[in-house]
Amino acid sequence: MKTVFAKPDSVERKWYVINAEGKILGRVAAKVASIVRGKNKAFFMPNQEIGDFVVVINADKIVVTGRKAENKQYYKHTGYVGGLKTINFEKLIAKHPTQPLEHAIKGMLPKGPLGRKMAKNVKLYAGTDHPHGSQKPEPIEA
Repeated sequence: MKTVFAKPDSVERKWYVINAEGKILGRVAAKVASIVRGKNKAFFMPNQEIGDFVVVINADKIVVTGRKAENKQYYKHTGYVGGLKTINFEKLIAKHPTQPLEHAIKGMLPKGPLGRKMAKNVKLYAGTDHPHGSQKPEPIEA
């Protein structure tokens, strides 16, 4: 039996839309990362970009369990000595509504050029409106 290798340009790629309102951050991120990687297809290849496109709406209404809203910290460094900046989940979602979900999804994708390319296939929107109606995205549950 021969192994079949699908070429990335010959693969049919679909569009999906996920409504994240009231859903848990990690569960939505895991579902999106799985679809973007192509793990929902019968011919998954970890070294190829064969995944689908995902549009996430209502990313600002995502929830976290327990006391993570006030305790979960996001870190960044300015590059200067003593330049470590921290912000908690509540403040980050108020300032940049899609960033916690984007951070969670990118953490679940492969590191390097392939992961950065896959991350571009995720479209996050804070409200219910999105400009991808012409692609006719299929709604799925997260």
